[in-house]
Amino acid sequence: MPEFLTPVTPAEAHARFARVYTPRPRGTERVSLRHAHRRVLARDVVAAEDLPEFDKATVDGYAVRAADTADASERRPASLTIVGEVQMGSPPPFAVGAGEAARIPTGGMVPRGADAIIMLEQVEAHGATTVQAKRRVAPGENVLRRAEDVKRGEAVLRRGARLRPQDVGLLAGIGVVDVEVYLRPRVAVLATGDEIIPPDRRPGPGEVRDINTYTLSARVEQEGGVPEVYGIIPDDREVLLRTLRSARAAADLVLVSGGSSVGAKDAVAWAINTMGTPGVVVHGVSIKPGKPTILGLVDGTPIIGLPGHTVSGLVIFDVFVRDLLRGLAGRTAPRGFGRTVRARLGRRVPPAGGREDHVRVSLEERDGDLWALPQLGKSGVITTMTRADGVIVVPLGQDGLEEGAEVDVELFEP
Repeated sequence: MPEFLTPVTPAEAHARFARVYTPRPRGTERVSLRHAHRRVLARDVVAAEDLPEFDKATVDGYAVRAADTADASERRPASLTIVGEVQMGSPPPFAVGAGEAARIPTGGMVPRGADAIIMLEQVEAHGATTVQAKRRVAPGENVLRRAEDVKRGEAVLRRGARLRPQDVGLLAGIGVVDVEVYLRPRVAVLATGDEIIPPDRRPGPGEVRDINTYTLSARVEQEGGVPEVYGIIPDDREVLLRTLRSARAAADLVLVSGGSSVGAKDAVAWAINTMGTPGVVVHGVSIKPGKPTILGLVDGTPIIGLPGHTVSGLVIFDVFVRDLLRGLAGRTAPRGFGRTVRARLGRRVPPAGGREDHVRVSLEERDGDLWALPQLGKSGVITTMTRADGVIVVPLGQDGLEEGAEVDVELFEP
C-alpha cells in the first residue's frame, strides 16, 4: 500500500529538521596560503604585525612638510630644495627638513621629517635641485600611515569566514603562510531510476541522460563540499538500500535524486526508514517546484531525497541543502551583499496553487531600469535555469505576482 505525501510549508520543514539535526564541521586541517582560497577558517586570524609597517606614499610625487606648502598656489608656488630620491625597498638615508622635498614613488617609504606627498602633476621641477609646489597639501595627504590598514593584535578575519581572493591577499600581507581550516564536507551523490543512463550513451525510447549527478556535484563543489559520486542506482529496493548504507557510512551528507514521490518504484523513503532512526522527518513540501522532497536523518547523517526533475532538484538544493552544507563546512552566515537585486517583473506570474513558488528569471536593462523576466516552464526543463540569472520567491498563500511589480531577485553565483 503506497504512502501518501503529507506536504508541510518550507518553514515547517526547516523547523522539523532543525529539531533533530544541527550541522557541524567534522574536523580541521592546516593548508598553505596557496591552497586557502574558498576554504573556511577554523579560528580567528590575529595580525602579528602592523600593515603597513612604515609610512608609505600612495602616489608618485615629492615628500614634503605640509607646513611648507601652506600658502602655495598656481600664482605663488612654494619653492623647495630637493634633498634626495627615495628608492623602493630601502629606507631613505636622509631626512626632509624645512623648505625641502624628496622625490618618492608610489609605495616608497616616507622620509623622516616629511608628513605629506604632493603629486607630480602639482609641482614644477627646476633642474635637479629645486621643485615648486603649486598647491597646498594637508598633513597626511597621500600617505598611508603605519598600521593604518591593520594593527598588530587585531583580528583581521574571523572563524567561519570563507576566504576570498582579497582575504588571501591580506593574509599574505601580514606574513601568514598557512591557516587552520575546516575539513570540506563529503557529500555522496546518487541518481536513481531504470530510465537514467550515463551522458556518453545515446538514449533509447524512454531513457534520459543523467543530468542531476553533474548539476548537484557542481553545486556541492560551489558550496565548498567534496562530491563523492555513487553512480546510477536501478529501481531495486535492495540495491538502493545497500548503496545508501555505504554512502551514509562514508559521507557527511547524502543526496539522492529521484525516487522521492509515491510511485511503486519510489523507494527512497522506505530505504531511509529501514536504515535507522529517526528516518524520514519530512516527506513533501508545499513548494513549486519540488513538492516530493524528503528530509531524512539516519544515525546522525542527513539524507536528502530530491525530486528527479533537474530544476526541482536545484531549487530544493538552494532551499534546504545549501544551508546544511554551509553548516557542515563551518561557514557563518554570508554577508549577502550583492546576492539580491531589486527589479520590476516583466511578465505576470500566475498563482502556484497553494505552494511557495520559486520562479526562475533572467535580468534585462531597459531605459535604466532592471527588469526580471520569468522563465516559465515545467520542472524538467533545464533551460529555464540556464537562461536565468536568479530566482524570485512568491510566498505561500500569495495570489501570484502582477507584471510591473517590484521583486527581489536572488542571484545565482557566477
